[in-house]
Amino acid sequence: MTGDNEKYWYNLKTGEVEKGFESPAIDRAGPFDTPDEAAAAPEVLKARSRAWADEESKEDNWGSA
Repeated sequence: MTGDNEKYWYNLKTGEVEKGFESPAIDRAGPFDTPDEAAAAPEVLKARSRAWADEESKEDNWGSA
């Protein structure tokens, strides 16, 4: 994982893109290959969260008519 220090991260507290391990892990989303990908992190996280919620809903209701 040493290569992750050369990747880009989205800081969840500040909303800024960072290169490498500038912030504590709890405040970072990533890694991303480019600054543009990191900047899009909030949209990616929202989309993944919606997909997981939809999947869980389907699993919770699998036997329902």
